[in-house]
Amino acid sequence: MNKKSLKILLVLTIILTSFLLGVFFSDSIGKTYVNKILKTHSSLDKNISRDNIFSSKKDLDLENFWKIYSIIKNDYYDIDWIKKQDLVDWASKWLVEALWDKHSEYMSKKENEEFSKMLSWDFEWIWAVVDKLDFWVKIERVLKGSPAEKFWLKKDDIIIEANWEKLDELSLFDAVAKIKWPAWTKVLLKILRPWEKEALEIDVVRDKIKIPSIEEKYFEKENLGYIAINIFWEETSDEFHKSLKKLEAKNIDWLIIDLRNNWGWYLDSAATILSEFIKRWDLVVTTKYKNKLFNEEYVSTNIWWIFDKKIVILINGSSASASEITSLALREYNKAILVWEKSYWKWSVQKPFDLWDGSMVKLTIAKWFSPKDKNIDGVWIEPDIKVEIKKQDYNLEECIKVWKCDKNTTEEEFKIYDRQLEEAKNILNNFIKKGTLQLVIDEENKRLWNIKEEESKK
Repeated sequence: MNKKSLKILLVLTIILTSFLLGVFFSDSIGKTYVNKILKTHSSLDKNISRDNIFSSKKDLDLENFWKIYSIIKNDYYDIDWIKKQDLVDWASKWLVEALWDKHSEYMSKKENEEFSKMLSWDFEWIWAVVDKLDFWVKIERVLKGSPAEKFWLKKDDIIIEANWEKLDELSLFDAVAKIKWPAWTKVLLKILRPWEKEALEIDVVRDKIKIPSIEEKYFEKENLGYIAINIFWEETSDEFHKSLKKLEAKNIDWLIIDLRNNWGWYLDSAATILSEFIKRWDLVVTTKYKNKLFNEEYVSTNIWWIFDKKIVILINGSSASASEITSLALREYNKAILVWEKSYWKWSVQKPFDLWDGSMVKLTIAKWFSPKDKNIDGVWIEPDIKVEIKKQDYNLEECIKVWKCDKNTTEEEFKIYDRQLEEAKNILNNFIKKGTLQLVIDEENKRLWNIKEEESKK
């Protein structure tokens, strides 16, 4: 073959390669693949280099910052007692605080080390997600099957003391250390609860727990299927599929999906579960980054059958992340009614960046969007039918008086009574009869409002 022929062949090869790459990149699967490569090699670097940071110093006018530092250094009376690193840490902390993003934070070297220790320990404690208020510790989420749930701690409870030690002047890490201790030991917590006039004292026995990913039940009387998703692990979607098929084999008329106290975890697992209800290739969720090139769409991968019967989803203030994605997607596709209370509102992705001095900054790098391109980060999902939690839901005497619970009911029997689940059954029953989703929502809300009005008159 002569040189001219080789050149022609080379040009044709380049053209063909360009065409194939164009086809590949235009395909959604190709985009996903390219996005993953790009994220792996650029966006998701383990460390931030000094050069990258300092090259952008012109973006900010720091003249006042350095003037203030100079004034402090020259004129502040107690400057000799102040560590320079403390000034750096607090300046960094408030720089991140200025983002007004609850999920982004700066940790000093010491805080980062403490945080790493907490992640490496066995969680032998009350198993609740907590946050630090200005003074005390607030329970953000109570985990399924946890000692906190067993001893009836609630979301928004404020812990002011642990074993008679006040928590008001402690950091979050130090406060958690007072609550956390080996399994089977007790901790006496003093709690402020919004609807209680006086502080409560609750003895909680710490424990190690293994959270079951899926819990499945069949209520023969109502011919009802029930699946509780407690957390979205890697294997959760497979377990959910098996449970759903088992219930479908019984020819159930309806399904309750319980996402209460589920704080999410793996997005892929939620997307696969949604594929059980949504037809192939339809959008279930989108992850959007600052750089649009990294955006990723998750679509239904359904290849067999679609479960298309009436569904009620139970959510509460501890339903977050993947739970909220699942709930909102099924509502937007008119597949389900959402019952109980508003969700937690976390629809964002965080990434930790390790800094050269041992400190760490965790930032929100992406947000999730529903099939209708809605993001509820910082907003929460309002249920279609709100069933408020009240004192009579966890106090037997109040339940007998208000809800007319059986007077012979024991405390142990009452603890497993689930008014929200019973309401969900009533709603589904009405859904089957009426067949129209919005009509059921309107009628149930009217019924619950009438009950509320009667209670207020009493």
